[in-house]
Amino acid sequence: MSEDTEEARRRRAKIVATLGPATDDPEVLTQMISAGLDVVRLNASHGTVEDRRRRLAQVRESAQRADRCVGVLLDLAGPKIRIECFREGSVQLSEGAPFALDTALDARSGSAQAVGVAYKNLPKDVAAGDTLLLNDGQIVLDVVQVAGTRIETRVRVGGVLSDRKGLNRQGGGISAPALSERDREDIVFAAEEGVDYVAVSFAREARDIEEARSLLRRAGSDARIVAKIERHEAVDNLPGIIDASDVIMVARGDLGVEMGYAELTGLQKTIIHQTRTRNKVVITATQMMESMIHSPVPTRAEVSDVANAVMDGTDAVMLSAETATGRYPVKAVQAMAQVIEGAEKYELTHSRARHRTTEGQFKGTEEAIAMAVMYTANHMKVRAIVALTESGATPLWMSRIRADIPVYALTRNEATRRRVTLYRGVYPVIFDVTAGGGSTEGLYSALFTRLLELQLVRERDLVILTKGEHSGVQGGTNSMQILTVALAPPR
Repeated sequence: MSEDTEEARRRRAKIVATLGPATDDPEVLTQMISAGLDVVRLNASHGTVEDRRRRLAQVRESAQRADRCVGVLLDLAGPKIRIECFREGSVQLSEGAPFALDTALDARSGSAQAVGVAYKNLPKDVAAGDTLLLNDGQIVLDVVQVAGTRIETRVRVGGVLSDRKGLNRQGGGISAPALSERDREDIVFAAEEGVDYVAVSFAREARDIEEARSLLRRAGSDARIVAKIERHEAVDNLPGIIDASDVIMVARGDLGVEMGYAELTGLQKTIIHQTRTRNKVVITATQMMESMIHSPVPTRAEVSDVANAVMDGTDAVMLSAETATGRYPVKAVQAMAQVIEGAEKYELTHSRARHRTTEGQFKGTEEAIAMAVMYTANHMKVRAIVALTESGATPLWMSRIRADIPVYALTRNEATRRRVTLYRGVYPVIFDVTAGGGSTEGLYSALFTRLLELQLVRERDLVILTKGEHSGVQGGTNSMQILTVALAPPR
């Protein structure tokens, strides 16, 4: 499988797109991948395990058809707090009217006076004076009193409320655990299917991430952990969550509801900055091109939103309903790719960005080599950075510094190739790091031949190579070399 189109190599920030009914046509999925999709998201909140298994098989077939390497992210449902159903499917709530949430109410007997709640401990988590937000904050309820299973409220902001809408407490404080029994089953699925990333929804603290990692490893999975920042408590515990995770997702939907929309932009920038400063990967998500669910082009505000996230340093931007259920999934990917490319032309600091570590010291040899490489690359006319890697760790370190110099992760490890599809400015290339018969000259010859046949470099280009003293050993990167590309090996 070839790794990337020329268009994808020009674009450094990556695209994550959610699968759903709109992507079930294999031709549509193949077109999305060809258009620049880097990582697919399987949303465990919808559909069955068999739906996800079928879609994952389609992804792998379509990726092969499109000749691209595509990563897979499974987004666990988590403890989404939802109301139950109404007898008529929906009700109109009027401002000032009383309305009750009752955990003991029959799941299908909701009315304009009361509705059931799936989360049975909700009455323990709220008190008189609290504000509850339904349907992404479109309905606002003031809690008047709590008695047993029943929460009496008064409608502050009314509107149409329909079945199974989400519920948040403004300011956070819902005590539901981050991992449900259903999530644990999906973790087993992730292990069975070789999923690359698993996202933990509604994480509150580092322990939630550590528990998910422990369950994954016990199931035999080496998947990396994505922490979704969407709770008030997660913002309070952000440094610890970042350190415990591999990837952070700025999940702006529930985060905006819990924290208030006025704070959302500042929070997004803070989370991106703190995540990159701590040398982790960051995804910006939710409603990035929401209008494209129904429109073939994004709004100017959406274009600005995506561009600003890219210019702030996000590794990836994510499409949700735009591709899962929207009318124009391929156009949404194309539009996002174009906006990213446009934004990256105007990054004022991309070639001389400073890097900081939280301790002021390198954590190991791989980080030290990566930082030396990027400093050198930004002060020489280097065409590319070539990392011979088993785990993808060195390319990850390199990707923490903004640069317009592509980093090619050359590896024989398929899981590593899929993993680096999420790293900004890093592109996977199939290559056996033990090639060359054990000699340095043989390795260089095989390496240059591979890069030239993929048209990633030209003869006489300057490249920086990183590798380990013992090729093929995980965690062994300990050297960098500046080489001139030539068909004949250097002497």
